[in-house]
Amino acid sequence: MIKLMATAIWISLATTGALIYAFQSSMQSDAEQDAEPTPFAGLDYVRTGIISVPVFNDGKVHGYFLARLVYTAEGRRLAQLKLPAEALLTDLVYTHLYGHPEIDFTTRKNFDVENFRETLRSGLNERIGEDLIREVLVEQIDYLPKGQVGTSQTRPASTEESQ
Repeated sequence: MIKLMATAIWISLATTGALIYAFQSSMQSDAEQDAEPTPFAGLDYVRTGIISVPVFNDGKVHGYFLARLVYTAEGRRLAQLKLPAEALLTDLVYTHLYGHPEIDFTTRKNFDVENFRETLRSGLNERIGEDLIREVLVEQIDYLPKGQVGTSQTRPASTEESQ
C-alpha cells in the first residue's frame, strides 16, 4: 500500500513539474514573438508575378522587359494596406523604365540593378507613407526581343514534339 501511495505522489509531482515547465516555455515564446523583428524573422517574403514592360521606340515595340521581384515587409502591416503593394511595385517598375529612356536592354550596359532595387524600395515606402518595405530582391530580369515572342524558344516543347 505504501508503494502505491509513493508512486501516486511521484506521478503527481512529475506531472505538476511538466505543466509548470510547459507554461513557462509558452510565456517565453510569446515574449519573443512580440520583440522587434530580426532581419530573418518576423518578415514576409512576397513574390510578385512576372512584370512585363513593353520596350518601344518610334511607335514600334522592340521587345519586352520581364522581371520577377520579391519584397520583404511585416505581414501584419501588409495585410492592412488598402492598395496591394504588388500593384504599387508594378507601377514603379513602369515608371522607372519609362523615366530612363537611356537604358538599352539589348546590351545591358546602362542598367544598374542596385539603383533599380533601391528606387523601387524607396518609392514604395514613399507612396505607403512609412518605412514598411525592408528590401526589394530581384529573382529574375530578362529582355525578350520581339522576334522571339511566341516562338518555340520561349515555350516548352509540346508532348507531340518530344515523342
